[in-house]
Amino acid sequence: MEAAVICFSSSALPVKAADMMGTDNMAVSDHFNRQIVPLSESQPDFSGQPYSVSVLKVGYCLPQTDGACRAGGTITLITGPKTVLVDTGGPWDRDFLLMSLKDRGLEPEDINLVVGTHGHSDHIGNLGLFPTAVMIVGYDISEGDTYRPNKLADGHSYTIDEHISVVPSPGHTGQDVSVQVKGTSVGTVVVAGDLFECCSDEDSWRDLSMNTTVQEVSRQEALRTADVIIPGHGPPFRVLRNC
Repeated sequence: MEAAVICFSSSALPVKAADMMGTDNMAVSDHFNRQIVPLSESQPDFSGQPYSVSVLKVGYCLPQTDGACRAGGTITLITGPKTVLVDTGGPWDRDFLLMSLKDRGLEPEDINLVVGTHGHSDHIGNLGLFPTAVMIVGYDISEGDTYRPNKLADGHSYTIDEHISVVPSPGHTGQDVSVQVKGTSVGTVVVAGDLFECCSDEDSWRDLSMNTTVQEVSRQEALRTADVIIPGHGPPFRVLRNC
């Protein structure tokens, strides 16, 4: 179930609608007349041709009373001509990940490509489960111990095929990437890692960013191209335009 959409007047930064809609049903709007609408965690699959996108695990970030936080990254599976896993969760997610793949008829050796959106442990904690897959972690592309040349560090996308691209999206760290999937039932899906913490992250992402200026540019590019964004620590959200 989608939250209702409210159009707001233009502003330089997103406007929170929490006071009107509640924390769990939040829409935000920016000065480009785009509305960001959270999607239900109970609808994590986006079918398509030739690729479908499934959220195996919705990430979370839970502040603790002692100042620490409990966090786990979103895990996403893309299926079609190639089978792509985007982020593998933390080491504590190992059994969950293997069972989630098995429930879909997949073994680790069936994964063709693993993308780690960045190098934090809650996103790449299970890379060792996939020794036969091509690995993209940040701006490194490798198969076994062979590293392939690429131009991600120069700001160029790495094309998997005509439907899937790995896009440099730095800011949270120095070498973040996102995965863009075209042609799903909801349009273009961007699996964004921690480029977006969650749907309503206009305060929190800045505190976790290595370079807020660079990350803001990356975020705006994702919002420009995506119909649905899968963030690193929350459920997917839809991007609506021209309210």
